[in-house]
Amino acid sequence: MSPAPTSSTASSGDTGLSASVGATGTIQYTQVPGVAMPPWPAPTDVSARVKAAKLDELKSEGSFEHIHQHLDVYYNGQPVTVPAFVGIDPNGAFISPLHTHTPDGILHIESPTSAQITLGQFFTEWNVPLTGATAYVAGKQVADPASVVLVDHQEIAVVYGTPPAKIPSAYYGVWPDGTSLAMPPVATSTP
Repeated sequence: MSPAPTSSTASSGDTGLSASVGATGTIQYTQVPGVAMPPWPAPTDVSARVKAAKLDELKSEGSFEHIHQHLDVYYNGQPVTVPAFVGIDPNGAFISPLHTHTPDGILHIESPTSAQITLGQFFTEWNVPLTGATAYVAGKQVADPASVVLVDHQEIAVVYGTPPAKIPSAYYGVWPDGTSLAMPPVATSTP
């Protein structure tokens, strides 16, 4: 697929995204030559990414603020795995207050202080740009994905290109703190 005439183009570095804004204002994605498309792994230079996100390198997880969010990412309608160990040094030397432990989309904020941490900081730490992405919080579109402040038990969806058939509005799993949200009842028809 060739992109529409462009008024601007942005490249994402090593993530495989190149966003072109066409004359009609639509965004089309094309592969950057020689760069892999999703999946996007956790970065190998964790320290540089944590510093780029303006977060601290902690010796252990903080306990003053301990909250979780769920992040779904889609690329042209297909789910993209949010990897484990974003924000965690592989040698165990440090951990960011914002990190992932498992590849299930659960973001962990475990900070020694009260802080407003944003979705933009997570994507900076992950080394995936939010350029051209659309974000939804609890199923409602937000104007600026990078400025979304992360709060406890929040469902966030970030979409690149074509959205999925349904944008999630809640997380129906068990949170690390043990709470869960029951699945809504499925509508059935009777003859």
